[in-house]
Amino acid sequence: MARLTDIGWNEFHALPLEAKRPYLERVEGEGMPYHTLFAQQFDRPILERLCALANRIRFINKSKEGALYLKNVLAHKRAMLYFSQPSSRTFLSHLAACQILGVTTGSVRDAATSSEFKGESHEDSIRTFSSYFDMIIMRSPEQGLAEKMAWELSNSSRPIPILNAGSGKDQHPTQALLDIYTLFRSFENRDGIDGKTVVFCGDLMRGRTVRSLSYLLTNFKNVRQVFVAPQELQVPADVVMVLAKKGVDFEVTDDLRASVRTADAVYMTRIQDEWDESKGASARIDTSRFKFGAEELKLLPKDGIIMHPLPRRDEIATCCDHDPRAMYWRQMRNGMWIRAALIASTFGFEKSIMDCGY
Repeated sequence: MARLTDIGWNEFHALPLEAKRPYLERVEGEGMPYHTLFAQQFDRPILERLCALANRIRFINKSKEGALYLKNVLAHKRAMLYFSQPSSRTFLSHLAACQILGVTTGSVRDAATSSEFKGESHEDSIRTFSSYFDMIIMRSPEQGLAEKMAWELSNSSRPIPILNAGSGKDQHPTQALLDIYTLFRSFENRDGIDGKTVVFCGDLMRGRTVRSLSYLLTNFKNVRQVFVAPQELQVPADVVMVLAKKGVDFEVTDDLRASVRTADAVYMTRIQDEWDESKGASARIDTSRFKFGAEELKLLPKDGIIMHPLPRRDEIATCCDHDPRAMYWRQMRNGMWIRAALIASTFGFEKSIMDCGY
């Protein structure tokens, strides 16, 4: 079995993402990740196992006895939530997932309160955290930092797992997992995710959630992907190349209303103007036709759903919030369960939870 201790950083970093997967798997985990860095680590069997584990944790937690059992599963573990990029939902979702399993947590959410304010590097901070904790859940604006630290820690005396909670503009694997779990639950009485049409709308160029979910959807049969955005914010060429290589049916368009008519799921995203190269650049783009409101709601099929990774601005009108097809609030709760499943499986507790008597 491949190990990060068997390969140098430059050689590992140069590998295609899918080729990195074996180096990131848990020993005797049957494909389950030890370090979670990319959407490309998850194939369909792994996704289905995680969704089943999330459902099991969800069910066990309904009773007081079950909740107490879960709180003892990882009561001997500690996790550092290192969020050097602003976040509330992603932070709280991972925190709640840890709490369900009894994991003790520490957190750094502002570099001004850490030794980085004194000039310490991210790398040294993370090596320091590894001395005190058994897992690092990290979110960073720096692309590739989670990957680099997974290699660094694996080659250190404290080879603890790294869980990527968002890195730069490239990957957000745990968001993609909660999105898949939401689709999994939404379509469980409609023959599953296979054969569905998923419409992505908004800032597709810089939205890392779109990139990660688009890849995960390629694990399912005959899923059609539609990308709706102004030309300046349309889906990147590398995503299109992956879909074309895998033979995925996809469309690139600027017509939201036409796309909504045949959608099983509409995945709206906000404009990611924090990545603007010049101040106000995004504001100069006409996004008026890329919003979901009352008219779009009328066009959406009765069994379709609306999703959003949040936070929301004005791309989904509040009049949609109480429609039963609005799934974005359920997405948030689903995130807590699927992240608990991922954390439990990282530490090797998938089987004991699935087989417990609760």
